[in-house]
Amino acid sequence: MRTFTLSLVAGLMSTAAMASDYALPRTVTWTTYSTGSSGYNQAVAIGAALQADSDVNLRILPGNNDLSRLEPVRQGKVQFAANGVGTYIAQEGMLEFMDQSWGPQKVRVVLNNIGSGAGMALGVTKSACEKAGKPDCEGFQISDLKGMRVPEIKGGPSLNLNVEAFLAYGGLTWADVEVVEFGGFGASWKGMVEGSVDAAFAITSAGNAYEAESSPNGLYWPPIDPADTEGMDRLKAVAPYFVAIKATQGAAMPEEGQALTAYPYPILMAYDTQDADLVYNMTKAMADLYDAYKDGAPGAIGWALENQVYDWVVPFHEGSVRYLTEAGLWSDEAQKHNDTLLHRQDVLAKAWAELTEAKPEGDWKEAWAAKRREALTAEGLPAPF
Repeated sequence: MRTFTLSLVAGLMSTAAMASDYALPRTVTWTTYSTGSSGYNQAVAIGAALQADSDVNLRILPGNNDLSRLEPVRQGKVQFAANGVGTYIAQEGMLEFMDQSWGPQKVRVVLNNIGSGAGMALGVTKSACEKAGKPDCEGFQISDLKGMRVPEIKGGPSLNLNVEAFLAYGGLTWADVEVVEFGGFGASWKGMVEGSVDAAFAITSAGNAYEAESSPNGLYWPPIDPADTEGMDRLKAVAPYFVAIKATQGAAMPEEGQALTAYPYPILMAYDTQDADLVYNMTKAMADLYDAYKDGAPGAIGWALENQVYDWVVPFHEGSVRYLTEAGLWSDEAQKHNDTLLHRQDVLAKAWAELTEAKPEGDWKEAWAAKRREALTAEGLPAPF
């Protein structure tokens, strides 16, 4: 059974805890990133607020990757996931979701966390600045990475896509840099410290970034200028989930901040089939209890309603739309954009079903990539990847 049936939800709601005018089951379950991650710690803070306010128990199930976080939600064993950009990749049915057991998923945003002050960017060592003839890093641009060493993470398609997007901003491709393979995210940043690589991607507040900043090789975040429309178009053609921000928190951050990018993290999400009343009440609880958990974990301030982005790449759940409408935050423009995204998901689902029925010979992933691009292009929709 893929989701809670209406009868089960009704039964849960009948025994719900009620406070601050929201009603939730006695136990709500989220999957999150692994123990100790920013997303996990924020979920703990939110759980503490729920427990104190209404005796609701937030059960947290950490998962090491996007598949492990989404599988129990897809099966209906868990109601929500505090996920990352894998939410978008799941919608698109790409990278790790190209497998025949997955495909494009009809996922929905409940609320997203953005605006905590940290950026997500490609950092470079000060040694790289010296190589480019800019020893103090003043004026260093992503384009200056041409010919330098850039990490590629084995089994980390999402991380590699982020790096590719920043290279594209600078007018570069993987062919323009020296690719250095690493076994994981942490190893790539160890390479920054040890001097075996010249750049790496991270959130600016990551512990790895602080370690790199204090190392002999140092750390610098080349700016991403939102007024550089050609560069931003190249970046978003690879990774449309990035938004321009003024980063103010993190390692090697100047006092005046730095023009960088970010994407929502965590994203509280559910499947399209999740009960709208449950989603509405989860959204309301997150809003009502904000003051109780915003200081409970680093980055939790990003859940503020004023930080919500309504023109992102994944649609909001109807339950969240109901709450946001009541709060006076949902507009006709937001609804139009949401409808476009819902149509996109329908196009992807239809294309997947048609390809499955056709049973193509040869490599399934190649066949799906071609079918997906054909279907999206026919509808005048962007087809990244």
